[in-house]
Amino acid sequence: MALDLGYINERIRSDAEGYVEECEAEYAAKIHKAAVSIADNIRKSPLVLLSGPSGSGKTTTAKRIDDALKVLGINAHNVSLDDYFISPKTYGMPRTPEGDPDFESPDCIDWPLLNTHFDGLETQCEIHIPHFSFSLQRRVAARAEPMCLNSDEIAIFEGIHALNTRITGRHPDAFKLYISARSDTLLDGKLVFKGTWTRLVRRAIRDDLFRASDASVTLAMWANVRRGEKAYISPFKDSADLQLDTAIGYEIPAMRDLAREVFAKAPQGAERYDELTDLLASLDAYADFDTSLVPPVSMIREFIGGGIYKY
Repeated sequence: MALDLGYINERIRSDAEGYVEECEAEYAAKIHKAAVSIADNIRKSPLVLLSGPSGSGKTTTAKRIDDALKVLGINAHNVSLDDYFISPKTYGMPRTPEGDPDFESPDCIDWPLLNTHFDGLETQCEIHIPHFSFSLQRRVAARAEPMCLNSDEIAIFEGIHALNTRITGRHPDAFKLYISARSDTLLDGKLVFKGTWTRLVRRAIRDDLFRASDASVTLAMWANVRRGEKAYISPFKDSADLQLDTAIGYEIPAMRDLAREVFAKAPQGAERYDELTDLLASLDAYADFDTSLVPPVSMIREFIGGGIYKY
């Protein structure tokens, strides 16, 4: 469902705190719905597969679902599929059509190990979750974590390839969840801000603040990220038991000034610079917003910092 810019600006100007509470309540209701659905499925499978494209808020959504499940008497363990990456030094790195390394490819995942671990969790056997070091580009055996699920526990595996049939084909009873910031923003029926731009803003800010990667790098990667979404993620979304839109009404105003600072670092002529120019112009349409109003528990904090969760 599209967001209405007129309503967003009116609410921010008249009662910003109330609007934040309204938006966060909507997101919390989605989390509760997911938690209840997962709880209903626990007798079929202790596995939850959470997928979505880059910038969807998968990590915070998984943590919020974890919190909601605890209220229902279910303990959850969150696992990132990134820890199942294979070291590029040990296999032939998949390539894009242009010949560049394709870090979006499902062939980067150690599928045999992952499915072996799923088999173990389903039979309450102990496994050891690997730890992949991105700085070293390999797994660190000393940081592997043991896990064994009791009858009232589940494991949430989150990652862009979580709904790939290489998993779901072998584990059809696992609860499947797909999330994305899908809502465009309209004004008088005309498109002002694309849903995909929301995810780009989220990722660019996060990469700049926490991953030492400036906007020009993010923009250069974005075309392959979007190609990977269309090839490896979107084809499986309709297999999900539940789909959630993680767009939050006030988030673009909340991230506007940060977005301007981050994207200002991209030089003219950077890849997708024309699209960036359109995006920046659209930011001017939003009302001023005090970022301190963003609650520490908000999913927005995954991207701008200052939240209660560790990432």
